[in-house]
Amino acid sequence: MSSVAPALPSVRAEDRLTLGFFKRLVTPDDEESLVDGCRELVLGNEDKALQHLEQAAHLADGAYLAGFLTLKKEQLTEAADYLAMAAEKHNRLGRYFSKYGISAVMSLPITGEVSAHVGPDLRGVLLGLVEVYQRLERWQDAIACLERLRRLEPDDVVVKLSLAELLLDAHPGDKKVCQKVVRLVEGIENETPIHAALMLYKAKALRHLGLATAARDTLTAALRRKKGRSEELLKALRYERALVYEDLGQHRRSRSELEKLYAEAPDYEDVAIRLGL
Repeated sequence: MSSVAPALPSVRAEDRLTLGFFKRLVTPDDEESLVDGCRELVLGNEDKALQHLEQAAHLADGAYLAGFLTLKKEQLTEAADYLAMAAEKHNRLGRYFSKYGISAVMSLPITGEVSAHVGPDLRGVLLGLVEVYQRLERWQDAIACLERLRRLEPDDVVVKLSLAELLLDAHPGDKKVCQKVVRLVEGIENETPIHAALMLYKAKALRHLGLATAARDTLTAALRRKKGRSEELLKALRYERALVYEDLGQHRRSRSELEKLYAEAPDYEDVAIRLGL
């Protein structure tokens, strides 16, 4: 005879985040502000959420959420301040999220083609700071965050990807930087979308070093797997391969790649201009 466990009652997220009256009497105001901010976020009221979170920003969890919310709202100076506060108190990150059963995982764009999920820990905060510093063109601050992360987690492919993009953006065409990117991506194979994006930046570095054949082979390997890869990533890989074909003198192949890209996305990069349209 089998027994079936009774189904647990379903409780809406916004109801879980509502403190009862008697609980409020013994809950510190800053925790109330954090919970109220989370509740407004669940309900989609970002402006109200930020008002509450600003009152809880001295808590690591409050600063974390306020930082990512102001980043989303393009309030970059405020985002930098909040995330720096969260980084200073990183040992306390997640304390209140755990207490109140709040999931605080964020989606963060690592490059124009790839996003990653980050959580309330030092890694997530530093990656958020990197994004803020990049948008503010505070290149050295962004690189410092990534180097700190590399010391903590030297094999983290998300960190490697963010650093590769940042180095090439901050120092376009610099041969020493390109050599550093190639070393950074050493041994990477096409396992996940993050790995494929790393291969894209390796190919860019190889092309700038005049190693077009190696760049082509890297891109071909990155394009062998398409499952799970975003359309933006696949387009970026194909566009880079078109540039490599041009450098190799394979003009018909280059034009064929560009024509296919134009048919799919006429406004992508400078494809129309390269086709003479």
